[in-house]
Amino acid sequence: MEAESLSGQLLVATPLLGDPNFRRTVILIVEDEPEEGTLGVVLNRPTEVQVEQVLESWTELVTGPSVVFRGGPVSPNSALALALARGDDEPLGWRSLEGSSLTSRIGLVDLEAPPELLAEGITSLRVFAGYAGWGPGQLQAEIEEGAWYVLAGEPTDAFLAEPERLWQEVLRRQGGEFAIVATYPDDPLLN
Repeated sequence: MEAESLSGQLLVATPLLGDPNFRRTVILIVEDEPEEGTLGVVLNRPTEVQVEQVLESWTELVTGPSVVFRGGPVSPNSALALALARGDDEPLGWRSLEGSSLTSRIGLVDLEAPPELLAEGITSLRVFAGYAGWGPGQLQAEIEEGAWYVLAGEPTDAFLAEPERLWQEVLRRQGGEFAIVATYPDDPLLN
């Protein structure tokens, strides 16, 4: 039986995840191919770098804060962007993510395209430097070890005005045990 694609799902770091690159991160899976692996972007790691410093032409379309986000440790000098489509039409220069209903409105932006092509067709845009990547089977092993929760996302998760609150927000809205995990202290030894 073939595993269901994780495209469009959120990976939420559990408190057990010790890797500092991913501590308390929320990752949107943008590609999940059994033969090639999985690619995602960390949604809640803003940097100090202003978008206008690296992609000036896109500055007016960026959802605040208008900074580049650290999308992950792979290819940190490359950029990719996510945008929320306005309505059901696919704007030129935008490609819907495969997968869940969340992804029918969220997609990847061709940063080589003129921003004017997308201006009327999107409501939100965020730029990420780098991405998170896993080889075939690697992410599934991490999920089975208890490093990640796989949760449904909302289209606005990638564009939250206070991205540093995303980890807690996503867990709280799940209710039950997840809501309790959202209150987990940064350093449990200080509790």
